[in-house]
Amino acid sequence: MNLQKMFEMQKVLDDRIIKEKGLEGQDLLPNTYVALDTELAEFANEGRWFKHWSKNQNPRTKIEHFCPTCDGTGDENHDINLQYLEEGHATEPYSKCQDCNGSGKLGESNPLLEEYVDCVHFFLSIAIKKGWEDAMNIQEEGFEELKKKGFEGGLTGIFLEMKWWLLNSYMSSTKKTSFSVAWSLFLSIGTIGFGFKWEQIEAAYMEKNAVNHQRQQEGY
Repeated sequence: MNLQKMFEMQKVLDDRIIKEKGLEGQDLLPNTYVALDTELAEFANEGRWFKHWSKNQNPRTKIEHFCPTCDGTGDENHDINLQYLEEGHATEPYSKCQDCNGSGKLGESNPLLEEYVDCVHFFLSIAIKKGWEDAMNIQEEGFEELKKKGFEGGLTGIFLEMKWWLLNSYMSSTKKTSFSVAWSLFLSIGTIGFGFKWEQIEAAYMEKNAVNHQRQQEGY
């Protein structure tokens, strides 16, 4: 995972937001921590592992997006034919939808990974604001050792531990060290807990970064 490139991309995005929203000179660190905490909750919600009250505790890793033009039917005449049927008229012959090439689908997404990289955005932002970029250096061999040992307390245990260290990085005297531990535990949850690959995280981050720029362009 090319963290240096991601830092550069995040700084460009953060600087753009600050300039376009007129936030120069404001201390945005507290808001960024709240934003990260919120995204971590959204990530957990998609992970679902903690929902002991639910029959479905499987993470949401795949959502198919149906074509709105043909309503997922693949037939370009779908809407017209519904109207014809209601009026008792003969329907038009099948015509392949051009928007989805007749498949009825416009691709799929991974909500769990999307929420995960939203968290990555705010981890990067905090590190940039505090000058803690080196605290996010990755020692991949350490993750291999943890993978063999497993998580003490399962996913819930390591998630709560990660949140504890993250809060410490804002409140305690060992801020930078606590932030580094929180980041490492967060990466462990993604790579060990859910099997994300380093290159997968990087690619998803870059894709979402582009979406965030587009949102700013559209006046988000």
